[in-house]
Amino acid sequence: MVVVAVAESDGSRARHGAGRKVLDDVSEFDLFYERSYRRVLAIAVAATGNWADAEELVQDAYAAAHRRWSTIAHYDDPAAFVCRVVLNRSASRWRRKARELKAVARLSHRQAETSTIDDWHDGEFWRAVAELPAQQSRAIALYYVADLSVAAVAAHLGCSEGATKSHLSRARTTLKETLRMPEPTEGGDHG
Repeated sequence: MVVVAVAESDGSRARHGAGRKVLDDVSEFDLFYERSYRRVLAIAVAATGNWADAEELVQDAYAAAHRRWSTIAHYDDPAAFVCRVVLNRSASRWRRKARELKAVARLSHRQAETSTIDDWHDGEFWRAVAELPAQQSRAIALYYVADLSVAAVAAHLGCSEGATKSHLSRARTTLKETLRMPEPTEGGDHG
């Protein structure tokens, strides 16, 4: 613990008292963290199935609790707040992974049912998307990952629906070439 010395002069007691309150809050939070960390981490590991993801979620949750500690310290069970943050963020990660899996399946003309949840992260694919021009990259993310309509993507990008369709088409063509994806076989050869 850090000790702050304050010289005694007019008004110094008020400052000293305020400083002590900050130190008390810090030490209270540290004690809370030490007592609840293992339990919260166990919940996070169970929710994510992955130790590294769990540790990251737990640290984010404790950071959120620290920012609001003056309020959370008065809860009957402050650890319940941290657990709720972990579970909410874990659910958000699973939803994001599912959207990414759906996008990868759509772009590679695979059925999502044939993919497993472990296939969601394709580093080569997302590196290729990142190398696209900005509007094309954004269009891909909004259309496939956020699952927005062409009209909604156009609104987000601030361009027409025709321009959005062009961005998506160009991005698909570039990704197909970059990733050497086979041509889709929809209804045979159209000449």
